[in-house]
Amino acid sequence: MRFLNSKFGITVFLLVLVFIARAQVDEKVSKWPQGITYEIFVQSFADSDGDGIGDINGMTEKLDYIKDLGVEGIWLMPINPSNSYHKYNVDDYYGIHPDYGTLDDFKNFMNEAHKRGIRVVMDLVVNHSGDNNIWFQEALKDENSKYWDYYVWAHKDDPKVQPPVSADGRQRRWRSNWNKVEGSDYYYFSHFSPNMPDLNYDNPKLQQEIFKVGRFWLEEVGIDGFRLDAAMHVFPEYRAVDSHAWWEYFLQEMKKVKEDVYIVGEVWAPSDVVAPFLKGIPALFNFDMGGAIIKAVNEESATEIITKHKEIIDFYKTVNPDYVDCTFLTNHDQNRILSSVDNDMNKAKIAASLLFTLPGSPYIYYGEEIGMLGEKPDQFIREPFIWSKTSSDKFRTTWIEPKFSVASAVTPMQDQVQDKNSLLNHYKSFIKLRNSSSALTYGELTPVELSNSKISAFVRADDKESLLVIHNLSGEDQAFGLPENMKVFTKTYFANKKSEASDGQVKVPGYGTLILQK
Repeated sequence: MRFLNSKFGITVFLLVLVFIARAQVDEKVSKWPQGITYEIFVQSFADSDGDGIGDINGMTEKLDYIKDLGVEGIWLMPINPSNSYHKYNVDDYYGIHPDYGTLDDFKNFMNEAHKRGIRVVMDLVVNHSGDNNIWFQEALKDENSKYWDYYVWAHKDDPKVQPPVSADGRQRRWRSNWNKVEGSDYYYFSHFSPNMPDLNYDNPKLQQEIFKVGRFWLEEVGIDGFRLDAAMHVFPEYRAVDSHAWWEYFLQEMKKVKEDVYIVGEVWAPSDVVAPFLKGIPALFNFDMGGAIIKAVNEESATEIITKHKEIIDFYKTVNPDYVDCTFLTNHDQNRILSSVDNDMNKAKIAASLLFTLPGSPYIYYGEEIGMLGEKPDQFIREPFIWSKTSSDKFRTTWIEPKFSVASAVTPMQDQVQDKNSLLNHYKSFIKLRNSSSALTYGELTPVELSNSKISAFVRADDKESLLVIHNLSGEDQAFGLPENMKVFTKTYFANKKSEASDGQVKVPGYGTLILQK
């Protein structure tokens, strides 16, 4: 007590309290899958052997970078053998593409990721196989093969494979999903392209084969879960109920192997189409939210973005109260986020600020955190990651000549680390903020109505904390008074760009963020 009675003792005591408070704020509270997940196109990420193609060992060497970013999960685009650069047409469901490495390389990657507390999810492409897959090749050889019924066929005389005929008897031009097999009287169905023949889920033997594939990766390799490609197309759209039932069946079978298996699905459709899938696919990508954020940022208008997001959340919870809302800005099928906001770095930053403070489990597409650019066609939104200056970047892949993410347009990761104002450090700052806040990670969403449409304001609250989040979507300073019921938020929890609040009056500079606490 004598020590505390001295001026020096009181100072030390106060500093200790500040340190403890700071530690509590920075303490990580997020737990995957509610944490951040990082999507990787292996081919473009990191090349460890100098052949110009990204590989598994390259990813392993970059795990510390991913960990430092604040990421808790990795989603890998397809890694199976395939004859396409993107590998969404699988030739062997049990193998690793030789360009990427070996199964032992992958097991080592898994072990190293798990050591760092990072979970790994792989793309499972089972709406269709590749046309070089042994199943399909055996089916082509013999109509009596067991693999014949792994696919969807129609005889040449079947009306559904014939071009439609107009009233005057002439055949109309059309795009058929039926593909003729040379030397055969049969056609096979492919929803996407001829080199992606659709699998036949009316065949119980095919269903068992898919279970076998899932068990292999969960049991023998130790994967943490699967991202289901084109999940809504396993049956025709008019048989959506069968698709829902199949994924419920698949989830049940995978849980027999790994109780906490993580299943996330791609169902790119309106919310009323998405919702019924949530019983069998408890985590789904929220395509609506990414588009809404981009629209709001480009128009500098927060009108309806929060209320619409809450409506979707509340709707989905009626189907599955425990569903995981997988939010993102853009992914490997869309123009990159910086290109989507007209290469405006401030708009890219505020888009990320929204992503990491709104509800959901955010996904980052590799390279978006360093401002990689990209527009369709697809290969140009999947360009090589830029680690350092060209002369010293031994990990940069060269499988494609980049068109958008060129050295003159993107500041290398290594340089951004040293720049406190870089996009990379903006991402790290907001990821750390989110991971250390129970409200931002798990809290409910309540929209806050303001007369200023350039301000996006909402409350995130759980039983531990309540936060008022304010984003300025414009490039101009915004000053305004808080609504009377929001004036209870008086403490500054987070602020950038010299945002501030006092006595219910708020000032947020252009593209700034202010978070207040009760």
